[in-house]
Amino acid sequence: MERSKQLWSLDCKSWAIILGVLAMSVPVYAQERQITDSPKNHNLDNNDNFSPDGRFLCYDTRETLGSGIGNSQSIENVEIATGLETILYAPEKTIIGENAAPGVGACTWSPVANKVAFIHGPPVDEVDTRGYYDKPNRNGAEVVADGSQARTWLDYRDVDTARDTLPGAHRGGTHRHEYALDGKRIGFTYDDFLLPQYGRTVGYMEPRDDAPGNASHYFALLVPVAPLGESKPGEIEIASGDSWIGLHGTMRAFIGKVRAEDGELYEESLYVIDVPTNVDITTADSGSPTRYPSPPKGVSIRRLTHGKAKGTIRGTVEGDRIAYYGEAADGTSQIFVIPSDGSDRDPDPKKHPVQATQFPEGTDSGLRWHPSGNSIACISNGGIAVTCVKPGPDFGKSVFLTPEGDTERIDLVWSPDGGVLAYGKQVPTMDSDGKPFKTYAGEDPFQIYVCDFPDADGDGVADSI
Repeated sequence: MERSKQLWSLDCKSWAIILGVLAMSVPVYAQERQITDSPKNHNLDNNDNFSPDGRFLCYDTRETLGSGIGNSQSIENVEIATGLETILYAPEKTIIGENAAPGVGACTWSPVANKVAFIHGPPVDEVDTRGYYDKPNRNGAEVVADGSQARTWLDYRDVDTARDTLPGAHRGGTHRHEYALDGKRIGFTYDDFLLPQYGRTVGYMEPRDDAPGNASHYFALLVPVAPLGESKPGEIEIASGDSWIGLHGTMRAFIGKVRAEDGELYEESLYVIDVPTNVDITTADSGSPTRYPSPPKGVSIRRLTHGKAKGTIRGTVEGDRIAYYGEAADGTSQIFVIPSDGSDRDPDPKKHPVQATQFPEGTDSGLRWHPSGNSIACISNGGIAVTCVKPGPDFGKSVFLTPEGDTERIDLVWSPDGGVLAYGKQVPTMDSDGKPFKTYAGEDPFQIYVCDFPDADGDGVADSI
C-alpha cells in the first residue's frame, strides 16, 4: 500500500512537470475581438485608420457589390467600444460594375483633426466627359468625421490639353493619401493621365489659399521618373510604397524601381526624399500636355539600399529609422531596419540595414511601428506578430499575438497610443434576415478585429519578450 502511494506521488510529480512543460510550449495569445458584423466588406487598406483618440476606425466598403475601389459605395467609421458603424460619406449617385463611378476608398484619419481623407473617383455627372473610375482618374477628398458628410476636395485635376497644367493642379490621380503626423502635409502616390508613358510616382500637397479650382491643397510632384523602359542606369522609373518618416513631413521614403548599373536589369531599392520645411511648393512645375511635372526647388533624393526592397515602408515617429521588406539569406521576405540617414554602402557599419525578423514563413505585409520605436508589427503566415527592435539583447525577438496558419489577416494598423492593433479577417456573416451574406464574388466579407498589445510595463516591447 505504501509503495502504491509512493508511485502515485511520483506520477503526480511527473504529470506536474509534463503539464508545466506543455503550458510553457503553448503560446498565450492576445484576445481577438470582432468589432464589426454588418453585411458588407470592411477594408482598412493598411492606412492610418485610427482616430487621434483611438476610439474609432475608418474603412471603405470595396468588394461588397463589385470589384475594387471603383465599386466601393461609402467611407465609414466604427466605434471600437460599441461596434456602432456610421457612414461618413456616400455619393448620391453611383455606377456599379466593370465600369464604375465614382468609387471612394483608401481612407485615412488626420492625426490632428476629426477629418478623414480618401480617394474619390469621377462623380457620375462627370462620367460622360471624364470617364469611369481609374488610377489616373481620381482626386483626394476630405470629409468631417461626424456623420454630416461635409466633403471638400483636397486637390484639383486639370487635363486640359490646350495649355500648360494649372499651377498646383495635377493631371491624373492621387492615391493612398497620408497626413504627416503634424497634419501640415499630405503625401500620396500619383498616376499621370496626359503622359501615361510615365509610371507611378510620389507627390505631396500643402494647404494654400491659392490652390487651384475648389481645392484646399496645392499639388507638387516629389520624384521625377523616367518614361517606362527608357531610363538610363541609376534613373527611377516607378516610385511607390511611400510613407512619411518623422513628425513634420520633411522626409518621405519610397521604393524605387531603378535601372541597374549594367543598363539591362532593374533593381528595387529604398530611397528617401528630403523636403525641408522652407520649401516653396509653388516653385514646382505642374507640366503641360507634353512636359511631365517636376518637384519644387530644394527637394532632394537619397538612395539607401542597393539590394532587394519592396512593399510599403514605415518610419519611426522620431524619424531616426526606417523599416522595409528585404530578402534574407534564405530567400524569405523579412523586415530590415536602417537609419534614415544610412546607406548599405556607408563606410560606417552602424549605418547599414539590419535584419529584424526571422519568420520561417517570411513576411510581406502589415508593417507597422509602435509609437515608442521599440517594436514593429507585421503579418506572417496569417498571424499578427510583434518584434522587438530596441537595441540590445532582445533585438529581433518576436512573439505572435494571434494564431498563425489558421486564416488570413490583412491591413494591420497600430493605434496612436500603441495599445491596440486592428486588422481585417474574413468571417461568415448574417444579413438582417438571418441569412448568410456573401459579397458579389460569393465570399464571406472581411470584418474588423482588434487585439490589445501586451505591454504592462509600457516600454513598447511585448511583455513575453
